[in-house]
Amino acid sequence: MSMIPLWLDPLARLVDAGGVVLVVIGVVAAVLFAMALERWWYFRFTHRRARRALIRRWVARRDHTSWSALTLREVWTQALLARLRRTLPWLKLLVGVCPLLGLLGTVTGMISVFDSLALSEVSQARAMADGVARATLPTLVGMAVAVAGLLFTTRLEQLIRREDQKLHDRMARAAEETHA
Repeated sequence: MSMIPLWLDPLARLVDAGGVVLVVIGVVAAVLFAMALERWWYFRFTHRRARRALIRRWVARRDHTSWSALTLREVWTQALLARLRRTLPWLKLLVGVCPLLGLLGTVTGMISVFDSLALSEVSQARAMADGVARATLPTLVGMAVAVAGLLFTTRLEQLIRREDQKLHDRMARAAEETHA
């Protein structure tokens, strides 16, 4: 009888089937999705408040048309957008690492398959097929995590570009409304 709780049994089987590299991919996936959730939370709540405060600060200025005022507006907007982009390089790094970890799992799995075949002295096709199937599981998981992370990072980049345009438009409109 194993000491693993019943609810952890599927996870234990998955780790047994994929090896230690699958655990590393799981940790990277957890960090990746935690950072993605943090970025969503930041955009949904913190960034919107900061954007409204920035627009209020811009409207409160008297000068909106001089070169120095437009430069200041650009500096403020870029600083706000830089906070939105802050974790993007880390997200891209984690997305890029996932397929590499999957490949590492496949290579180490294949080494163990060939090692066990060499020790058994009997070439069993079924044992080799099971070993190859077990060795490719980390690649599958690494690619699945990378695709999900890539979808999020692409959406985040698109959201940042759109936010950049919206922010400039809103600040220009707010300045026009105060002078009208």
